[in-house]
Amino acid sequence: MLNKFLNLLTGKPLANEQRAGEKYNVPFGLAIMASDAVSSVAYAAEEILSVLIGVIGLLAYQWLGWVSLMIIGLLFILTISYIQIIKAYPHGGGAYVVAKENLGVKAGLIAAAALLIDYILTVAVSASAGMEAIVSAFPNLAEHKVVLVVLLIIVLTILNLRGVSESGKIFSIPTYLFIFSMLFMIVYGLIRYSLYGAPAPMINTQIKMAGDISLYLILKAFSSGCSALTGLEAVSNSVPNFKKPSQKNAIFVMILLSTLILLIFGGTSILARFYHAYPTAQGSPTVVAQIAYGVFGQTFMFYIVQITTAIILLMACNTAFTGFPMLMYVIGRDRFAPRQFTIRGKRLSFSTGIIALSFIACILVIIFNATTHRLIPLYSVGVFLSFILAQTGMVIHWKKRKESGWRKRVLINGFGALISIITAIIIIYEKFTEGAWIVIIVIPILVLIMMAIEKHYTKVAANLSTSHEELINANIDKEFTHIFVIPIQSLNKASLNALQYARSITPNVIAISIYTDKVQADKLQNKWKELNTDILLVSKYSPYRAIVTPLISYIDIIAKAAGKDEKITLLLSQFMVDEWWGSLLHNHTSFLLRETILHNENITVATCPYHFNDKYSANENKMN
Repeated sequence: MLNKFLNLLTGKPLANEQRAGEKYNVPFGLAIMASDAVSSVAYAAEEILSVLIGVIGLLAYQWLGWVSLMIIGLLFILTISYIQIIKAYPHGGGAYVVAKENLGVKAGLIAAAALLIDYILTVAVSASAGMEAIVSAFPNLAEHKVVLVVLLIIVLTILNLRGVSESGKIFSIPTYLFIFSMLFMIVYGLIRYSLYGAPAPMINTQIKMAGDISLYLILKAFSSGCSALTGLEAVSNSVPNFKKPSQKNAIFVMILLSTLILLIFGGTSILARFYHAYPTAQGSPTVVAQIAYGVFGQTFMFYIVQITTAIILLMACNTAFTGFPMLMYVIGRDRFAPRQFTIRGKRLSFSTGIIALSFIACILVIIFNATTHRLIPLYSVGVFLSFILAQTGMVIHWKKRKESGWRKRVLINGFGALISIITAIIIIYEKFTEGAWIVIIVIPILVLIMMAIEKHYTKVAANLSTSHEELINANIDKEFTHIFVIPIQSLNKASLNALQYARSITPNVIAISIYTDKVQADKLQNKWKELNTDILLVSKYSPYRAIVTPLISYIDIIAKAAGKDEKITLLLSQFMVDEWWGSLLHNHTSFLLRETILHNENITVATCPYHFNDKYSANENKMN
């Protein structure tokens, strides 16, 4: 029943041979990778205006254009730089692989930690911003925003667990609807403004000038608007997810992606200036909603823009659902993350990474009350830190290779690194007290955790590895004297099954019973006499009602008395029930014993299952 329900949610399992069909072509790849980057325009212009308008009033609309041009220039530099990374590292991993191979393991782990934080925040920020767009159109939903954001993330998780090809098809339609609706709004809005001018703004408020323009203010606005560049790194991280030729397809998607950001972000900034969109403290109605209202009025197209904006902001999460599991796979492959992240699920996606991303993002949404303005300061630090490490790593890469045209490539990546360093310093300085300090603390903690994981795996591998001499000298046919110890509480069919199994292997069987009730002990002794066996039954009274501790103490005594050629096996009888929830009601003592005894190197723990179902007569199974 449970398997049928899970298959309904996530789809039937796919065979390994079907992996080729679980890759992106250019249209689907663009839809998945573009969602995060192009959706950033839904709040990037708003973040810039939020910084400027409260200080310089109406001049904010003029400076919005200049700041947007600065960000578009940075976009151009980073696009060229990431194309270089795709060409040099076609196996994915992006900034992590580049930094690890060229700057060292620690630099690679810093890049990985920064990217992982970026992906988690992508889900939290995009889902929250998407819900703000919905609330702008339907204000009555505002009080349920956090719950709705969490539910939306869960839905996206289920869709991504269905696999790459299916999720790509589902998410491509809303992505292209958003792109076309935004481009139409920009073109129509510019034409309308040139013919008729701007109508009264949606929020008609008096804008006052409270201060003067300054370099500090411009840099602060620039750092806020740099959220428009998030998502650029996703293509280089996920090159193996593209169909062959994967490198060529990834580069083409990268170029298309940057072009869309240029058109939509630039066009939205121009319209915000012409139509005097005003960023509100509560984030609703959004700047995009106000632009759509100014261009279309409260018509059908206004709601189309709002709905597609909300959907694309939610789809932006999907870039993270693609990049995070792939990055965790690469990190796990290098033994810096749990190996569960390297295993493909039944739909050939890295399901452990998908679920982990969803869980952490939901926690962030709850903590920060699904408020975009509170989450964004945490956002850009990790993005630009990964930019810096990726570009610096590529500079060293080209210097080492010295291929044809390497000086030109060094210049491109070096300039990208310089601009990224300047931008990161600005962001950290401007956003430090607003929450960026959290990311600065979390990144070193993640690096230490990843290093500890790698150290653990290295130690385990060293202990488990066998040399040629050890294999030759291994005495596989060596015989041991087996001693079976079987804990029993009552003489029932499950315990009888365990006793029969043990006796079929060795005559050395000991049954041990820890009792807290003397009546129960007498009952067991009487039934044992009826069994008519020479198996030793050891009964121990526990006056303080402890079961596990006395059992372990007695088993330790047997283990210490055992010789070199004797193997002790603790055999636990366990009955298996039909109901999926039935195991929650039984077998807790067996679980505790198993987990405790496994730490004793002289004892083997085994389970002897007894299967039954509820189709039996009461008389046949009646226990006295």
